[in-house]
Formats: sequence, structure tokens, C-alpha cells
Amino acid sequence: MNKWMIYGANGYTGELIAREAVSRGMSPILGGRNADKIRPLATELSLEFRAFALDEYAAAQLDDIDLVLHCAGPFQVTSEPMIHACLSAKTHYLDITGEVSVFEYTHSLHAEAAEKGIILCSGVGFDVVPTDCVALRLKEEMPEATELSLGFDSDSGISPGTFKTMIQGLGSGSMHRIDGVLTTVPIGSQHRTIDFGRGSRPAMGIPWGDVSTAFYTTGIPNISAWIPMAKPQLYGARLMGALGPLLATDWVKEKLQKQVEKRVQGPDSELRANSPAYIWGEARNQQGIVKVVRIQTANVYDLTVYGSLEVVRRLLKLKVEGGYYTPAGLFGSSLVESLPGSGTFEVDTFYP
Repeated sequence: MNKWMIYGANGYTGELIAREAVSRGMSPILGGRNADKIRPLATELSLEFRAFALDEYAAAQLDDIDLVLHCAGPFQVTSEPMIHACLSAKTHYLDITGEVSVFEYTHSLHAEAAEKGIILCSGVGFDVVPTDCVALRLKEEMPEATELSLGFDSDSGISPGTFKTMIQGLGSGSMHRIDGVLTTVPIGSQHRTIDFGRGSRPAMGIPWGDVSTAFYTTGIPNISAWIPMAKPQLYGARLMGALGPLLATDWVKEKLQKQVEKRVQGPDSELRANSPAYIWGEARNQQGIVKVVRIQTANVYDLTVYGSLEVVRRLLKLKVEGGYYTPAGLFGSSLVESLPGSGTFEVDTFYP
């Protein structure tokens, strides 16, 4: 019988995943750094748990584990030691990050993962399952595309872990891919109008994970990522960009993260149920023809639960050649359509 672990199960999203897994008859081992924080959930769900730090001894805790779903952020800090523990233990590695630096690092280990026959797949949640699937669908619709834009619109709340990840990235600016190369630009400098699925709205470019992953999924050389942003908020983002050096200091980040621990709670089930996500993508070729793909999905946190568990289920069941993968690279563009709460792709074509 396959054994798998949710590491970071005491966090907001990790707990949602653990509860849904049990409701589906799955029996993950719960993992995390602090036994006192994991034990109550493990006891309630009648699951085994293991408490261990992400240090040089972590691999020993994974010797009998076939797959780890890593949910302990900020991933910029925690993913590298967990990935190397998985490589040492020959354990498949999944995470729910949206951080570009993590995607790039995971991709850099493709050869080692392939040699050891294990899967490395970052971003099996909302970051970046739906947008990655839209990217691949656009590539299927327009194989000759040279430009790709991706984005989403949602009224979802925000969890403490997501907030801390955002704080960790303060001061780093935005990012897009130009001619295959990741390029940093000032936050708030990219703006356009987009209909994500519920009417045209002002939008701002963001350093979403797809500027990394969609390139490996599709090979399209020019990629940007977008969210709706009202004009006053856009001006505020530009101000934050100007304050980048201050916001990037460890002192400021530490103060902000302490406030998050005191004040921020994740969205409840009612808010999640009433806050679907609208996913949008646009591909353009050299002739100026444009393809647009849209799909509505479950709330961003619910989709993270559904997406991660579906990837876990398939990987424990199927034999896949080792190496680095994106979610759509593993299971195709239809992966998002198979998830609870998802609609089907809507495709439009526009000619110059």
C-alpha cells in the first residue's frame, strides 16, 4: 500500500487538504515541525503523524514514504530542504507554491529527479493548476503562438500562510518572460483591460508562477500574468514599488508577519463556496490572431484542495517517468475540467 504525507498539515490549507483526504477514504500521514500543533488534528482524524524539522535528518523520516505533498510555507524558505530530503529518500515531491523562484529551482533539478525516478511537481494547487491548464489548452489551439497572457479574478479571502508568502516577496517587483528570459519590472508598471469572465476590468501584471511554469508547459517565449486591479489600487501598487528597498528589509517583514499571526484567519467554508474563480488566458501569433480561453472554477482554496488531491491520487496509481513536471505537463489541459466546481473551457478567436 502506498504511503504519503501532507507536510505542513497544521496550516490553513494543509488542514483543509487533510480533512478532504479523509472524507475521500485516504489516509495521509500528517507531518510538520511542531508535534503539539499536528497532534490534535491527527488525533481527530485518526491519522498517523510525524514531527520533524527540515534539516539534514529529514530524509530519514521519508524512507518509507512514497510521496510528499508539501504545504508548509513560505516555500521560498522551506521547499529546497524538503525537495532534497525527497531526492535522498527517492520520494515524489509535490507542493502548492506560487513562487517563481521555487518553480525555477525545482525545474533545475530535473536531471537528478529523472535519474532517481521520482517526480518533482511544484504548484499542484490554485498556484498554478488552472492557469497552467489554460496555457496548455491555448498552445493546443494555437501551436505557433509567440505571446501568452494568463490571469484570474476571484473574491476569495486570504489565509495566513498566503499572506506570509506575499510578505516574503515584498520589494521584489513584478516579473514577466521576454524571449524566454525572466525579466523583473517595477510593480504596477504593467496595466491593461481584461475580461476575465465577468466583464472588462482594469488589470495589473503580477509575478505569478505561470511566468515560470507556462514556459516549460508550452515553450511560448513571451509570458505575462494578470489580476484585476482598480485604478486607486494600481497607484498604491506603484507606491509600494517605490518603497521596495524598505519593504524588502528583514525588520519590516518580521513585523508584518507577526501582525498576520495575530490578526489574519483564512476564509470560512461559506465564503469559499460563494467565491468562484474566473480563469482567463490569451495567446497571440505573429499574424496578430488572438485566441482567448476562459473557465470558471471553485474557490482558490477549494481548488487547491481538489487539485492537489487529484494529482496525489493519480501519481499513487500511475507509473510516470521521473523528472520535473508542471501540473498540465503531467496530466494534460483537461486536468482542471475534471475537478469539482470547474466548468469547461470556452474558446474564442479574434482576427486583426
